[in-house]
Amino acid sequence: MPRAIDGTKRKDRRKKILDQAKGYYGRRSTNNRVAKDAVAKAGQYAYVGRKLRKRDFRQLWIARISAAVRAEGLNYSQFMHGLKQADIDLNRKALSNMAIEDKTAFSALVAQVKKTLA
Repeated sequence: MPRAIDGTKRKDRRKKILDQAKGYYGRRSTNNRVAKDAVAKAGQYAYVGRKLRKRDFRQLWIARISAAVRAEGLNYSQFMHGLKQADIDLNRKALSNMAIEDKTAFSALVAQVKKTLA
């Protein structure tokens, strides 16, 4: 019985890489050797991107809170300090959402913080 040289494992491994490289430009999507490097690099970028996304969203929430609080006559650091003093535990995502969607509740919160700071 002859020995099987091109088994399915080899073909499956190459097919998996080419499937991941689908949509890439030029030989990166068709040539296994080039696609393997492209997929590996894309994986590195994706890993880093997942870490950066958390940083970017926090930065966005802080900018939104800061803008909303400045309209009320405080700055961001004073507002956060006042929240801590008033024992109000709301994360930045919730505060940002409140500042955008429920302005009356947010201004009531700012008034409570101002009262605590005074």
